This record gives sequence, C-alpha cells and structure tokens, in this order.
Amino acid sequence: MAAGKQLVINRDWCKGCGICAAFCPKQVLELVDEKVQKVHEDQCIFCGQCEMRCPDYAIYIEEAENEEINQWVKSY
Repeated sequence: MAAGKQLVINRDWCKGCGICAAFCPKQVLELVDEKVQKVHEDQCIFCGQCEMRCPDYAIYIEEAENEEINQWVKSY
C-alpha cells in the first residue's frame, strides 16, 4: 500500500457494473453480492483506473492525512 493513500469504496453508490474491477491491472477489486469489494488491497498500485472508470463515482483514491504534520499547525 502506498504511503498516505487509500482506496475508498462507497457501497451505497455502487450499482455493481464491474467496470472498475475489469480495468484494475492488479485484480484488486471483485464483485461480491452485486457490489464491488477490495479483495487484494495490498496489491493496489493506486493507478486510478477504477476511480476514472466508475460511472457512479463510487470508488476513489484518497490522500490520508498526516497526523504528525497536522499536530504542529496552529489553527486560528
């Protein structure tokens, strides 16, 4: 898994079309009970193919916040 990134799936928005799984070069995704699911999350290279191809915006790559940096930022 790439540092600072995570693959997020909104199962409520997923209609189970399977496009994201078909375009995943590492076979990270699979349809389970008519919804996409991460089955080999450790193999994800965060290429963005799933995010780019999903017609319902149900899957995306998110930058994880770095808590160590945030603790030193002063808020006003």
